[in-house]
Amino acid sequence: MPFLESLKDVYIGTMPLSTLFGALITFLVCLVVISIILKIVGRALNNAKKMGRTMKNFLLSAVKIALWVIAVIIIAGELGIPTASLVALLSVAGLALSLSVQGLLSNLFSGLTLLMTHPFAEGNFVEVAGKTGVVKSIGMLYTTISTLDNVVISIPNSDVVGSAINNYSADPLRRVDMLFCAAYSEPTEKVKNAIMEVVRADSRILEDPAPFVALNEYKDSVVEYVVRVWVKNADYWDVHFALNEKVRESFARNGVAMSYAHVNVHLVEK
Repeated sequence: MPFLESLKDVYIGTMPLSTLFGALITFLVCLVVISIILKIVGRALNNAKKMGRTMKNFLLSAVKIALWVIAVIIIAGELGIPTASLVALLSVAGLALSLSVQGLLSNLFSGLTLLMTHPFAEGNFVEVAGKTGVVKSIGMLYTTISTLDNVVISIPNSDVVGSAINNYSADPLRRVDMLFCAAYSEPTEKVKNAIMEVVRADSRILEDPAPFVALNEYKDSVVEYVVRVWVKNADYWDVHFALNEKVRESFARNGVAMSYAHVNVHLVEK
């Protein structure tokens, strides 16, 4: 271009003004191209309905950083800076940075794993890394849960990924398993009927799958009965505590003797 040719003889320090002007044009072109690419990527991510908001923001930020790194290398080449040396410098700096923040990167990639695999979502009731509570947020570094007594706990994502995850909210239904004990002297059907009386009276207990009550085991001084009923997930604890209270009342009402661990001593006269 004649205009750029006329700037070759004009220097700022040791650099021709034409080189600076060319680098400026390259920068403006890169700015426009990056803006267009980010809009396209952002639109594509918004259309991804199954992808979480945190994951979308992270991917958009990663693309933006990658584009600007490429732009810096291109502009450096336009200014006459050896790009091979710049790339090598960036590689060494990236390696040093990754070694110094290994724990941070571990949590970061663990956060990506959680966002991609979806073992749980915000609002789920989970047991993870030895903690139990409702998931408040899934961040890039920490997963935050609120316990039943309203203690907010932030767990490093690497600990979450490295532990067993129990998601109690994954299915709309949940089974309540209970054990009750009665004396050996009580007939089996009498005990089962007293328990089923409580089960049938609770409208929160589902008929399908059908409730199950059976003699489970003969203990040292009691007979153990197992109760298994299905409820909606939200009703689990209410039904659990209600069964504990109502079965005791039903046993008393129906004359079923509840028992406990004890030792019978028989004295034999000689």
